[in-house]
Amino acid sequence: MLNGRPRQRKDVLFHLRTRSSHELWLVIVDASASTRRHQALSDAKGLLAQVFDDAYRQRARLALLTASGQAPKWQVQGLKASAGLRAWLDGLGAGGGTPLLAALGEAGRWLAARKKRFPAEQQRLLLVTDGRLKDWPGLPVLDCPGLLIDIERGPIRLGRARQMAAELQADYRHIDELVSG
Repeated sequence: MLNGRPRQRKDVLFHLRTRSSHELWLVIVDASASTRRHQALSDAKGLLAQVFDDAYRQRARLALLTASGQAPKWQVQGLKASAGLRAWLDGLGAGGGTPLLAALGEAGRWLAARKKRFPAEQQRLLLVTDGRLKDWPGLPVLDCPGLLIDIERGPIRLGRARQMAAELQADYRHIDELVSG
């Protein structure tokens, strides 16, 4: 190039930028009625707000699946983190049953399909739950690193979230370790 003007054909060809592969953070939120107890969901909302901010700063893509009522519901599927998630988070309420097993199955299928489309993408799972399921026949092992955040609170804790994390082959943390207050 001469003073910014092309001199040869190769000077005007489009060159793709090389950069590291994208990250996808799949967040599954248990918003069943049991998460209303002892401010569990309120504290989880504060933690989720921080996760969304971190995803925005790190330019990660987000997928967000809620488990409440009769069936899991996708809020966002693989989009860049944005300020619009704050409005969704502010309106998040708890109620109904816990379709967490259905959410995990749906998440597994969605992640597998996405991995085929974007093989270089680094996938991560964040599961926020109190673990209060009656029983489960077996949990799917999702093919990505995961973290389960236990939001179970109160004087009587069943402690099922730790067992869920082990079966999912995910790391385990209790929200009290992460939220100071």
